[in-house]
Formats: sequence, structure tokens, C-alpha cells
Amino acid sequence: MGKGFYKSNGILFVVSAPSGAGKTTLCDRLASELPNLAFSVSHTTRNPRAGEENGREYHFATAEAFDGMVKDGAFVEWAEVHGNRYGTSRAEIERLFSEGKDVILDIDTQGAMQIQESGMHGTFVFILPPSMSVLEQRLRGRDTDDDSVIKRRLANAVGEIKLFKRYDYVIVNDVLDEAFDRLRMVVTVSRDRVWNIDESLLRVEFGI
Repeated sequence: MGKGFYKSNGILFVVSAPSGAGKTTLCDRLASELPNLAFSVSHTTRNPRAGEENGREYHFATAEAFDGMVKDGAFVEWAEVHGNRYGTSRAEIERLFSEGKDVILDIDTQGAMQIQESGMHGTFVFILPPSMSVLEQRLRGRDTDDDSVIKRRLANAVGEIKLFKRYDYVIVNDVLDEAFDRLRMVVTVSRDRVWNIDESLLRVEFGI
């Protein structure tokens, strides 16, 4: 977080998108370039892809271990997506907040809706692909899924996009650099929102 009159308990940024829209690329870049913004690493039951490391892209967990965390209430949100489960650890968010950092979550729409319904305050951003045809091209270009999985992801994308009105901001990821600039602006603007100002400090300084 910033200094001066800003609160120090952190802001939660929730970023969702259909699979293949580019949200992970945008979130990774944002967390690496902006000060005091940490990328919260989710837990998942899916297998690691080539080049992925445990604790970096995800905390990879067995189904049994994941079930235990659900029963213990360890997740602020969790969902099953494309046959695998994903969850965001409450302890991880609180740890980052305690360090004075803002937190960015790269999660699906199911998880974002759970966070909203829980009453947790945050800034919600939806990343849109420029078209369904471009989304299909990107999914096929990753060369990580077979045709049946790609068709399922495209079908699911329609339902996910219908939820865009539940978000605070919508960014179309057509040109990556332009989409990144808009996402970075969302973080900057959110840090200056009224609800992020510590009123007690204003009273001390200005007597209001």
C-alpha cells in the first residue's frame, strides 16, 4: 500500500476471465511490476503443466488434502472447474495483508461470486477476449488441451461472460500492452478510492 492517509490493511483485487483470455499473463505482469502488490497463489487438484512449479503457479494438492482444507474452512473461495478444484487460502491473503501488501487473485467466475457473496470487499475485474474466434485460436495455440477440452472451455466461456455485470471493471484483452495499461490503472485508481482512506488520520491532521 501507499503511505500517508491510506489504510495499511490491503486491497483485494479479483481478476476473472474465460480460459484463454489472458488473465494469468496480465496478473503475473502486474504483480511483477507494481510495488506492494502480491499475487496470491491458489491451491488446485489438477496436475502441473510443463514448466509449472509447486508454489509458483499453484499449490498442487491431492484431492484428499484439498477436501481436508475445505472441511477446515481454509478457503475464502473454492470451485470445481473443468473437472479440477481450485481454492484461495484465507491464511495466504491475511499473511500478505499483514505485510502491508495489496493482493491480486487470478480466479474463475465461480470463485469471484463466492467472494462477493461472502461480503468481502474488493475490486473485481473481468478480462474479455476480443471475440470467440480469437479465444478459440488462443486455446488451440497453447497446445495443452485436446479438442474435447477446448470445446468444453469455449462452451463454459459463454456462461462466464454473462456474469460481466457483476464486476467493477471490464477490460478487453485485444492488444496485451494496452490491456495491461488499463489493468494497472484500475489498481492505481482503486488505491485512491474514498473507502481506502484512513479517516482517523484525516481527523488528526485536519481536525475534521
